[in-house]
Amino acid sequence: MNEQKAIFITGGGSGIGQATAKLFAAKGWRVGLADVNAKGLTETAAMLPAGMATTYTMDVRDRDAWVANLDAFTATTGGRLDVLFNNAGIGTGGPLIEMSFDDLDRVVAINLVGVLNGAKIGYAYLSTTPGSCLLNTASASAIYGSSGLSVYSATKFGVRSLSEALDGEWYGAGVKVRDLVPSFIDTPLLATPAGNSNYSIKQVVTNAGLELTGVDAVAQAAWDAVHGDKVHTYVGKTADRMAFAARWMPGRLRKMMRRGIAEAN
Repeated sequence: MNEQKAIFITGGGSGIGQATAKLFAAKGWRVGLADVNAKGLTETAAMLPAGMATTYTMDVRDRDAWVANLDAFTATTGGRLDVLFNNAGIGTGGPLIEMSFDDLDRVVAINLVGVLNGAKIGYAYLSTTPGSCLLNTASASAIYGSSGLSVYSATKFGVRSLSEALDGEWYGAGVKVRDLVPSFIDTPLLATPAGNSNYSIKQVVTNAGLELTGVDAVAQAAWDAVHGDKVHTYVGKTADRMAFAARWMPGRLRKMMRRGIAEAN
């Protein structure tokens, strides 16, 4: 098997995926970049050392595309897949009663079913590479449900629980499963309108008194998670504080979430 390690990243055209690709490539890894945004993929690939990346325009809802692109990528790595980074996601939110069913279905299909697709299909590739890891992107919304982001929170709780379950299921096969639980990340995704309202997800987050975290911190956390032993890696002050408060001060979190949606309105 080829000695050069390899990572396949969904959502690689921007944000966390882009930052993670830059870090792993700088450390000598071969990188597979997947995204629905072909322009973003080209921009990310241009940031990496020459010859280190291959790009795949792909929707994580498309199971045939998963198979075709993982086949294509592992053909360039001598069959090796050390990390599959299930990172692609969208931030459409808003109060549940204001969301359209189309938006609701799309968030669930991309943020949760897309991750399930990557896990189920990716296992065959990961299980042939000793010490491999499935890495999923959860969220601080998976610590305590975020008002104004109810469906998004539900999908990220699902990602978190999936990571715990698969860490047990795949232990015997030698495949690690980890997730990132980052604070809300300061990327264009947070500029998304929250549902049908005239306020953004970023406004909901900041009005609740929650801090934003830079993508470089998340990329470093991805590296640490892949090489560490914890299932959940919390990233940023907000995630740390929310995890502490969820355990010891749940009443305070309830008030924060109420304030966030009230002030956004």
